[in-house]
Amino acid sequence: MSFIYHNTCPVCGAATSHKVLTAKDYTVSKETFDIIHCGHCSVRYTQNVPDNTNIGRYYQSQEYISHSETRQGLINRLYHSVRKITLRSKQNWVKAATGLKQGSILDIGCGTGSFLHFMKQGGWQITGLEPDDTARQNAKTLYNIEPRPSEDLYKLPAGEFDAITMWHVLEHVHTLHDYIRQIRTLLKPEGALLIAVPNYTSPDAAHYGEHWAAYDVPRHLYHFSPAAMEVLLKQHKIRVVKKHPMVFDGFYVSLLSEKYKTGGNGLFKGFWNGFISWRKGLKDVDRCSSVVYECKAE
Repeated sequence: MSFIYHNTCPVCGAATSHKVLTAKDYTVSKETFDIIHCGHCSVRYTQNVPDNTNIGRYYQSQEYISHSETRQGLINRLYHSVRKITLRSKQNWVKAATGLKQGSILDIGCGTGSFLHFMKQGGWQITGLEPDDTARQNAKTLYNIEPRPSEDLYKLPAGEFDAITMWHVLEHVHTLHDYIRQIRTLLKPEGALLIAVPNYTSPDAAHYGEHWAAYDVPRHLYHFSPAAMEVLLKQHKIRVVKKHPMVFDGFYVSLLSEKYKTGGNGLFKGFWNGFISWRKGLKDVDRCSSVVYECKAE
């Protein structure tokens, strides 16, 4: 198996990095991976991750909800119970960012297609990209949506989309700069890019440390701070217009983190820590467990 070792920061190219912690893959392999912090742009990244041709086996789990739609376990049932609220929020962000009630949208890493289905019901023309075969099959079965393989990103016509969305996807992309460069070409001149990623500067990340579920190694290749996201996007002449809090993520991540830390015996503690993260995130979006970056091309 081939692994990727970074001698310099994959976001800014600086050589001012150091190890901050070692995290465990609780979902699939139970292997551990070092997480490195860049002293220049503040991104964190997972070291020695499997390359693009070998990472697939680390997604093969019924617990990986974006691919399987599983409702097994209390945490996954809670996820499904709030998903409709989350889908409505995403739709509203897209409408506000584009100024359109209907338009064309590309969802990258669309999973089983729940968001695209919701947008289609609202009259949007939808296109989805998804690398996982099982997730694409589930999208067809559940919603009669047929996502294209992720490599088709480079086959789509330039200037095609009013909106492009990546909901917890960018942290998975091996060819980070190539992806963003191509995404920029696919947007219409006034189009909007919305990127949601976990925020390792959040209170729940600080509390749980190596047990923080949103490190999700080795599937998450990068771990962004708000400052690191700005640095990355500026390199591609993309500016952050606005930031939105993903308010439920703090609860979901904290409950999962508590499970990893205690073996499932701290449900109340997980909920309480999620509440603290949620409350602080409402006051300052840069402290939210997950942040949505609303962006425009310069």
